[in-house]
Amino acid sequence: MAYMSKEGYENMVAELHRLEAIEMPKASAAIAEARDKGDLSENSEYDAAKEAQANLAIRINALKTQIADAKIVDKSRLSTDAVQLLSKVEMTNLGNKAKMSYTIVSANEANLREGKISIETPIAQALLNHKVGDEVEVKVPNGILKLKIENISY
Repeated sequence: MAYMSKEGYENMVAELHRLEAIEMPKASAAIAEARDKGDLSENSEYDAAKEAQANLAIRINALKTQIADAKIVDKSRLSTDAVQLLSKVEMTNLGNKAKMSYTIVSANEANLREGKISIETPIAQALLNHKVGDEVEVKVPNGILKLKIENISY
């Protein structure tokens, strides 16, 4: 079971629909076009189109599995007492005094540009279950990162 936000779930459903309704017919058309070009034994365009279709089918099946296993988290039932999935955590890096803010999301919702980090990352794992004011240490490739939790919200 994979816990995620309603937005993340809806994005996965939309992507599945796009892949099935738009991308799969394009892939089938590409195969048909390549097939019309003659001998299939030496037709690299045909092989590439078949491979693209197979990769698309794998992605579609993976999305279907993720959607079937998804459990949507109701934000209204969450508490800001401690860091958990879907928490927006504002913190200070005690080493350089830099302010940071991340929302902890499921792995398939992670997007660093949007400030969303996977619950599986070392930073998220270190923050889980900690409260405002807590200082946590995170082991990162460059050493140990010391963070102070300033605020938890949704």
